[in-house]
Amino acid sequence: MTIRKIATVGHPVLRQPTRVLSPEELASAEIQRLIDDMIDTMRDANGAGIAANQVHESLRIAVIEVGHNPRYPYKPPIPLTVVVNPEIEPLDDEIVEINEGCLSVPNLRGTVPRFVNVRVRYLDRDGNPHDEIKRGLTAGTFQHECDHLDGKLFLDRVTDPATLTTWEQFERFHRDEFVDRITKFVERVGS
Repeated sequence: MTIRKIATVGHPVLRQPTRVLSPEELASAEIQRLIDDMIDTMRDANGAGIAANQVHESLRIAVIEVGHNPRYPYKPPIPLTVVVNPEIEPLDDEIVEINEGCLSVPNLRGTVPRFVNVRVRYLDRDGNPHDEIKRGLTAGTFQHECDHLDGKLFLDRVTDPATLTTWEQFERFHRDEFVDRITKFVERVGS
């Protein structure tokens, strides 16, 4: 188990678009170790996902997993998913406002508009192609990680800076309203 250091806001690696991997690179022992390290790092930090540039590797890889996550208890489960060279496409104009946090932006959350329905095309860690529809908060998680791979942070998507809050103040003043609203949303869209 190798836990990697997570880059935080201000580090240039987070602002650079990542590089697409070739099938040969993906199959290499070095990249497979990186993927294992990303999974270990994400789990250690209680993240819902992590992108390669968050661990200082400018490659188009992200890992996503939501189980019983203490940071995001309202998120529907997502099995461990390794996403290589993803492309994401909104399927319609429906938007949901999600209060997001990020491992690279410690102790800060903000409200971000996300597409409710997206199509994601990617390779898994074995190079198998996937073409999937993601909905709701799961779609938001995939968008968040793909933003990282494009050199963007959730801070770039916050439309109202007044929604920015520390974790402590979110828990104290905003959590109950958000969890109530987002739980109803999850019940409506199913994920």
